[in-house]
Amino acid sequence: MMPKPYFLHIQKIIFLFLSTIAFYFLAGCEYLEFNESSEASQTCPRENSKFSLAFFKTNNQGDKDAKGINHVIIFNPKSEALDFKVNVGLSHKLYAKDNQGKVRQEYVPKFFYELVSNENAKLNGQLPIAAINADYIDTNNKPQGLNISRGIEYSGDFKNKRSSFGISAAKAKQRQATLQVGRRKDNILNYNLVGGNGRFYRNGKFKDICQDLGELACKQAINRSMVAITDKGYVILLVNDMKANSEIQVSQLNQELLPDMFDDVLEGIAHKNCLGKIQEGMLFDGGMSPGLYYDNKMYVENPGPIGSVFLIYKKPLKN
Repeated sequence: MMPKPYFLHIQKIIFLFLSTIAFYFLAGCEYLEFNESSEASQTCPRENSKFSLAFFKTNNQGDKDAKGINHVIIFNPKSEALDFKVNVGLSHKLYAKDNQGKVRQEYVPKFFYELVSNENAKLNGQLPIAAINADYIDTNNKPQGLNISRGIEYSGDFKNKRSSFGISAAKAKQRQATLQVGRRKDNILNYNLVGGNGRFYRNGKFKDICQDLGELACKQAINRSMVAITDKGYVILLVNDMKANSEIQVSQLNQELLPDMFDDVLEGIAHKNCLGKIQEGMLFDGGMSPGLYYDNKMYVENPGPIGSVFLIYKKPLKN
């Protein structure tokens, strides 16, 4: 028979071992929100009350694939761990005013990496954890659509004609993601907006917009940058580009996207990650402009200047 003191010693070792595991598990709960290999991104985000954001790659059916061509960020706008901002190409500080008190809007060409890493990209002194290219740019380096950064507007000639995507102001749990043409009636929704063009989901109905885009954008310049919102309020950001800075294995289910394939990949992502059904979807600027950044890495970046970028920030954890 095992001596009692020895038995108690073994019990103590087991207790300490299990306690250590429990400590590291609990300590890592906050980190799960941003760990792309964690269970938070492998199971249904709706089942994780702390889910905020995840990055992964997929094929054109929305299946996660380490060599997938689709670079995807999904996030919950209501997460208290996130914050948002819009950046545009300016020769001066964002939100700066002139001597008459008007917002300065002196545009210069800026590339994706600049708009993700310059001083204007910072929020509360912090650079973003994630970003995607957004609006088209005109010949004067000005964004063409409706762009609003923290309530300050930087828009172009098509602001009332093209759709824009945005995240509202208000407390985190009250935030909304919206996608529509022009300014929203409720001003709280006109807080962080970025323009785009090519609306292929409207009120839950998908439309093949190949004819709307024209021959070049439909079948030739087919690297894509897009955003979608589900009926559960989650957001999907997606960039599909053969020239991405990551390993891609081309196949019939893993190639650049034609407009009739947008619903396959987005509905696949939404279904397989329990995000609900796609309600709204829109293209950002494609061609020479797609860009996607996550956790200090440029996954996609093209050589053209960018009209605007949508930025996502990780808020510091509260003690």
